[in-house]
Amino acid sequence: MSPDAAAHALRRAELVAAMRSSVAPSAAPLSLGKRSSNLFRDRREGARRRLDLSGFCHVLDIDTERGWVDVEGLTSYEELVAQTLPRGVMPAVVPQLKTITVGGAAAGVGIEATSHRQGLVHDTLLELDVLLPDGEVLHCTPDNEHRDLFFGFPNSYGTLGYALRLRLRTLPVKPFVKVEHLQQEAPQMFFSHLTAHCQGDADFVDGVVFGPQQQVISRACFVDAAPWLSDYRFEHIYYRSLLEKKVDYLTVQDYIWRWDTDWFWCSKNLYAQHPLVRRLLGPARLNSRTYTRVMRWNARWGLTRRLARWRGRFTESVIQDVDIPIAAAPDFLAFLLREIGILPIWICPVRGPAPEARFTLYPLVPDSLYVNFGFWDVVESTVAHEPGHFNRLVEREVIRCGGIKSLYSDSYFTPEAFAQAYGMTQYDALKAKYDPAGRMLGLYEKCVLRA
Repeated sequence: MSPDAAAHALRRAELVAAMRSSVAPSAAPLSLGKRSSNLFRDRREGARRRLDLSGFCHVLDIDTERGWVDVEGLTSYEELVAQTLPRGVMPAVVPQLKTITVGGAAAGVGIEATSHRQGLVHDTLLELDVLLPDGEVLHCTPDNEHRDLFFGFPNSYGTLGYALRLRLRTLPVKPFVKVEHLQQEAPQMFFSHLTAHCQGDADFVDGVVFGPQQQVISRACFVDAAPWLSDYRFEHIYYRSLLEKKVDYLTVQDYIWRWDTDWFWCSKNLYAQHPLVRRLLGPARLNSRTYTRVMRWNARWGLTRRLARWRGRFTESVIQDVDIPIAAAPDFLAFLLREIGILPIWICPVRGPAPEARFTLYPLVPDSLYVNFGFWDVVESTVAHEPGHFNRLVEREVIRCGGIKSLYSDSYFTPEAFAQAYGMTQYDALKAKYDPAGRMLGLYEKCVLRA
C-alpha cells in the first residue's frame, strides 16, 4: 500500500469510528460541514449534525497508462487539475469553477466543454467509496453488489451518503489549446452547426448566446505549439473575446479555467469588469471564490433587493442550468429570450450516457445529444409576482421540452412533478436501503423545500 493510500485508510478508519460512536436515533439530520459551497439556494436554519470531511482533500493516485485518477471527495478541481496536468492528463470533465469539489460534482451534476463526448462528471466515474449515514463505507462500481448506489448517487445531493474516494477517467492533454470562435446569426443554424461540431474531431465544444441573432460556437483542440498566447486572468475578459477574435490560443490550464476569472460574465454585477475596480481587486481576487463570498453576503443582507425596491422594481434571482434535447433547443431558446430575458446564455452540448449506464436520478436518454443552457442573473419587473414566478416558468418549459434541470439552485416543483422528473420511486427504494433510519434529509425536502 502506498503512503497516500495508507493515510487515506487511516483517515477513513478514524472517521468511521467517530461516526459510529456518535450515532443516536434522535440525532438531528446529518449534514456536511463545509466552509464554502457552490449551491445557489437558500436553506432554512435548523438543527444539524455537522460532519467534517475537510481532511478528505487529497489526490491519491494517477495512472496515466490506464487513464484514471483516484481522489478524495473534498478535493477541489483546482487542486486536482494542478496535480494531473504535470502528468500530461486532465480529468475527462472539469467543471468550470475552481472551487467545485470532486465529490460535489459527482453528487450533483458537473459539466464542461468536453461533455459533447464525455458526458457529465458522473459519466466519467469508474468507482467510488460512499460513506453511509450510519458510518458504513461501501465500495461501489457499475457491476458489483452496490451498483444500484453507484448509479443512484449522482444528483442525490448528500441525501444517500458522501463520496470519500472516487476514481475518474482522465484524458491526455497537449500544452496548448487552439480556440475557434464561429459567429452565427440564426438560432436554427446555430444548433445545427453545434451538432455538426459535436460529431467532428474537436476536443472541446461550447458556445454563448449574446442575442437573438448573435450566437457564437467555440470549437477548441489541443495543439503542441502556439504562435501567441492570450491571458484572461487579469486585465482581459474571456467572454468578450468570443466576439473580438476568430482564433485564439491559451495554455491548457488557462483554457480549463477560462470562465473562473469572471464567473463567466457574472462579475459585471460586482462592477469587477470596470478597469479601475479590476485593478483594485487584482488577479488574486478575480475568481469565483471572491464572487461567491460577495453573493452570499448579499443574499444574507438583501442589499440589491432593497435597492431595487427603492427604484420601484421587483426582482427574482434566476440561476439555472438545464439540459434540453437538441431537437427542442431552438424552442427553448426562443422561450428564454421571450419570457426570461437573461443574456448572455452559456451553451454546452452534452452526450447522454451509454445504454448500460442509466443514472437513476438524472435520467438522460442514452447516446442522445442534449444542450445545457446556463443562465444566471436577476430578472426585474415593474409588477409583483408570486415567489419563484420566473423559475416556475423555466421548470414548466423544461418539462414540456423533455429536458431536466440541475438542482443546485432554487426549485419549485410540486411533489408529483418532481417525482416524475427525477425518478422518486427508485430514489425511495435507495433511501430505504441505504438510509433506513432517515438520518439524512430527503431529496425533495432538501432541494425544493430548502430544509
